Amino acid sequence: MKKLIFVIMVFLFCNISHGQNNPLLEPYNTAYNVPPFDKIKVEHFLPAFKEGMRQQEETIRKIIENTESPTFENTIEALEYSDHLISEIGGVYYNMLSSNTSKELQDISREIAPMISRHNDNITLNDKLFTKIKYIYDNRETYKLDTEQSKLLEHYYKIFIRSGADLDDNKKNRLKEINEKISVLRLKFGENLLAETNAYKLTIEDKKDLSGLPQNLIDAAAETAKKSGQEGKWIFTLHNPSIMPFLQYSDKRDLRENIWRAYTNRGNNNNNNDNKDIITEIVNLRIEKAKLLGYKTHADFILEENMAKNPKNVYNLLDKLWEPSIKMARKESFDLQSMIEKENGTFKLQPWDWRYYTEKVRKEKYDIDEESLKPYFELENVKNGIFKLANKLYGITFNRRDDIPKYHDDVQVYEVKDEDGTYLGIYYLDFFPRPSKRGGAWMNNYRDQYYYDGKTVNPIITNVFNFTKPTSTTPALLTYDEVETFFHEFGHFLHGMLSKCKYKSIAGTNVARDFVELPSQIMENWASEPEVMELYAKHYKTGELIPPELTAKMKNSSKFNNGFGTSEYLAACYLDMSYHALSDNLNLDVTTFEDNAMNNIGLIPEIISRYKSTYFNHIFNSGYSAGYYSYIWSQVLDADAFEAFKENGIFDKKTAESFRKNILEKGNTEDPMVLYVRFRGSEPGITPLLKRKGMD
Repeated sequence: MKKLIFVIMVFLFCNISHGQNNPLLEPYNTAYNVPPFDKIKVEHFLPAFKEGMRQQEETIRKIIENTESPTFENTIEALEYSDHLISEIGGVYYNMLSSNTSKELQDISREIAPMISRHNDNITLNDKLFTKIKYIYDNRETYKLDTEQSKLLEHYYKIFIRSGADLDDNKKNRLKEINEKISVLRLKFGENLLAETNAYKLTIEDKKDLSGLPQNLIDAAAETAKKSGQEGKWIFTLHNPSIMPFLQYSDKRDLRENIWRAYTNRGNNNNNNDNKDIITEIVNLRIEKAKLLGYKTHADFILEENMAKNPKNVYNLLDKLWEPSIKMARKESFDLQSMIEKENGTFKLQPWDWRYYTEKVRKEKYDIDEESLKPYFELENVKNGIFKLANKLYGITFNRRDDIPKYHDDVQVYEVKDEDGTYLGIYYLDFFPRPSKRGGAWMNNYRDQYYYDGKTVNPIITNVFNFTKPTSTTPALLTYDEVETFFHEFGHFLHGMLSKCKYKSIAGTNVARDFVELPSQIMENWASEPEVMELYAKHYKTGELIPPELTAKMKNSSKFNNGFGTSEYLAACYLDMSYHALSDNLNLDVTTFEDNAMNNIGLIPEIISRYKSTYFNHIFNSGYSAGYYSYIWSQVLDADAFEAFKENGIFDKKTAESFRKNILEKGNTEDPMVLYVRFRGSEPGITPLLKRKGMD
């Protein structure tokens, strides 16, 4: 059997007859076998995908035609390795599509998306292949499988069952149609959102209209205008580093409303980039798919594989948090309205006023504002501090490599090694916004970690951000929120980089959606610890550490505005569940449906959902449908887990080693609650989270 797998791998790695002059189909011959970004062109992707599919189809054919009795090695393991080439190509393509896209990449994605959907369906709906998998699964006790092998077998059996392998031919054909349609609609949703985000520009010509704005934001807007051929003006955009500080500091209420409305109407302008009809079609197709597969709703289908298990458990968690958070938000809105009246304002607080008056109240109550903090959060210092923290906890080191190919000049590349000097993998960092990059922050793999033939295949991981760019006079200075975002995504990086699993399908971050955020969110806890701030919070001009009185103010204000932050997030969770807990087709227009959902939970009019439907990328063009609650579910886990570090010391090596061995290295090799209890000693409680948010 081992010989068969070896033949398959040789075939996958060495069959390059179709790869002449295509760097994606030839041996990379780069340091650490990273993708040769300097050689890859758009026209290489389509033929590479076709060849990757052809190779996988050939391997699947050999598995099916093998006359030997089905075994774990000749069926499950062979299937696991069958997608090597297409997985490598997809790792490069989809990362570039998100972080450095172009019209040409988007054009071919419309051809690739349905093609990949059909290809995957042809595998998971293959009767002969499923018969072999089911035979092994039904007789699994006779194979003497270890824990990882058992988990991989279960993984594939569930994939095939949940993909419709047990359906009749008519239902299988309809399922293929649905999957193909959804793949195209998701793609269009994302393209529309990016186009809407890039289309808007608030151009200011009169200096008086810059009143209240910090100088670094003014300088950045001037540089944006200059690059747009409008030197002498100031341009503000819908990218977070531009719009959020504008809403926080602009004294011009009419301009705040203007940019806020542009931001919150993305995908809802009744133009070619409108997403409302796309949402309706996606939601209804998901309902039909769930019912074809025997589930009441899409949420039931998704949650079966998550820690939450069912919609009722999700709603139970959300409901426990909603009342205390909205109660706090109402109190906050009263304080903001009082500030308006104190300044002789005669208007009622509106959503575009919230951040502006929050800064005023923060300043009055705690004598602190974000601008006073930013000089201490210079990007390079924050990055180096995070690297030092990772070294203290896990012993890993980072060596910058400027000789390794990268996909954009902004990108930094690091070689990562373990405490004993063992090579772990490659880490790409992409910090700044650009028109070719979608909004937000994320972690992705170019290559997962796994073992083959007793040797580790090392991961290649990227963290992508949209942080405030440096100007000609000032380096990149982060808000504290951006600092936490860096810590968060770095936690995902650790989960992928420190993975120690045999099979890539269950390695690293390939875990339940509501468990994957634990490694990322627990990292945020370290960001505000004084001992950690000493590693990174240094004034960019003087090098002095952030003063104790400033960190004390940060601590005192840490629960400030938590009602707003939690309520807007929970509102998005409820909105996600409202769509995906539907058992009948969505028959209202999207705007009315969303308004009804927000009215049902009692969201106050001064606050909107963190994501309105037409730009809710997480649930309509990502993997978080019926899963946006995952962040708060994982917050319960991370608040409880960080108590172990506080009990034993935030740099305690023994606690860190336990977290690494029981959580970060394990991927999806065991049930996540089993792994968590093994680390913590018991299941988590909600009290630490409520205490952290000031809602206890």
